[in-house]
Amino acid sequence: MMHSDRIIHDPVRDNLPFGYELGAVARSIAAGEGFSSPLRWFRTGPTAWFGPVYPYLVAGVFKLFGIYSYTSYLVLQTLNCAFTALTCIPIYLAGKRSFGTGVALCASWLWVFLPTAIYFPLLWIWDTSLSALWMALLLYATLKLRDSARITDWIGYGALWAVGAMINPALVAVLPALGVWLVLEYRKRALPWLRVAAVGSLVFLAGISPWATRNYVVFHKLIPFRSNLGLELWLGNNAETVDNDSWDLHPNDDLKEGLKYKQLGEIEYMQQKQHQAFAYMRAHPAHDALLAFHRFISMWLGIWDPVQDFWASLSPLMRSAEVMTVLYPLFTLLGALFASRSRNPEIFPYLAVIFFFPLVFYLTHASLRYRFPMDPVMIVLASNGILSVVASITDRWRGLRAPALRSRPTH
Repeated sequence: MMHSDRIIHDPVRDNLPFGYELGAVARSIAAGEGFSSPLRWFRTGPTAWFGPVYPYLVAGVFKLFGIYSYTSYLVLQTLNCAFTALTCIPIYLAGKRSFGTGVALCASWLWVFLPTAIYFPLLWIWDTSLSALWMALLLYATLKLRDSARITDWIGYGALWAVGAMINPALVAVLPALGVWLVLEYRKRALPWLRVAAVGSLVFLAGISPWATRNYVVFHKLIPFRSNLGLELWLGNNAETVDNDSWDLHPNDDLKEGLKYKQLGEIEYMQQKQHQAFAYMRAHPAHDALLAFHRFISMWLGIWDPVQDFWASLSPLMRSAEVMTVLYPLFTLLGALFASRSRNPEIFPYLAVIFFFPLVFYLTHASLRYRFPMDPVMIVLASNGILSVVASITDRWRGLRAPALRSRPTH
C-alpha cells in the first residue's frame, strides 16, 4: 500500500469522463477508504467536497463493475441518460399544469432534442443529469403543493428537498423563494400554513442532519452540505482569472496547489482560498464586476468569445446547436414575459429558479454544464414563448385576412 505522502498514479488521471474529483472520491469509497481523497495526486483523507448521493452511486457501480472500468463507464453513462430521459415526465406535468397541454408537449419534445440534454449525460460522470431531474421534480412538487395542505404531502416535499440537497447543494438556492411563495399562496387562500411548513422544514433538517453530523464529527466544523465554496470563489476571483475562471490553478491540475491542499488540510485550505478571493474582490471591484458579467454571458449563452472567431470552424450540426443554444434563453425570456403579462398565477416558481439558481455561479465560474439543472425549467418557459409567438403571429394573420375575405364579391 502506498504511503499518503507519495504521488499516486490512478487511471482517473487519464480518464476525465469519470469526473475527476468525484471519480476519485467514488474510488476511495469503493476501495474501502471512506468518503475521502478528491485529488488525483494523493490520498488526502476525509472530504466534504460533494454531497454524498452521487459519489456513493458511482462507488456502487465501481463495486459491481470495477473501479474506472470501461463497463462502469458504460453503466454510468446509461444511468445519466436514464435520468435525463426521465426528466421529460416532470417537464410535461409542470408544463401541462401551468400552461396547458400544448406547452407540455412542446417542452417534452424540445427536451429530447436539446443539445445539452444529449451532450452532458454522455460527457461527464457527474451529478449534472440527476440534478436536472431533481430540479424538475422540485418545481412540479412546489406547483402541486399549492393545492394541498396535507401533512403527508409536506413530509414528502421536505424529504424531496433533503435528497436534492445531498445530490447538489446548489439546488437549495431556490428553496427559500419557493417556500415563501407557498406560504403566501396558503395565506391568500386562508389555508393553514404554519403547521405544514414547520413539518416540511423539520423533515428537511432531519434529512440533511446525518451528513452535517458526519462533517462536524470529522472536521469539527458545521458543514451542512459541502466544503469547497472557498476554492470555487478563488478560482473565479484572482489575479490570473481571465473571462471566467483559472482552472489551471485547480489543485487537481496544479501540483503545487495540490501539495498545499494536502499540507493544510481541506478545511484550512478552503478557508484560505475564500479569504484570498474576498480580498481580491475588495481590491479589484471593477475587474470583478467585469468577470461577473463574463460569467453571466457564459451561463446563459455558453460562449464569451465573439461568434465570428469560431463560427467558420464549426460543422453544420454544431452551428445548428450553437444557434439553438443562443435562441433558447431568448425564448425562455419571452415565455416568462408572456406568462407574466397574462398574470399566470404559477409563474413565480419558474422565475425564482432562473433568477436564484445561477447567482452563485456569477461569483465563482459559469458554464452550460452548471446551468443544466435549471434547463428543465427553462424549456417549459421557452415552449410557452415559442407557442405564444406562433399564436400571436397566427392571430395577426387572421386579423389581416378577415377584412380581405369580407371584401370579396359574392355571386
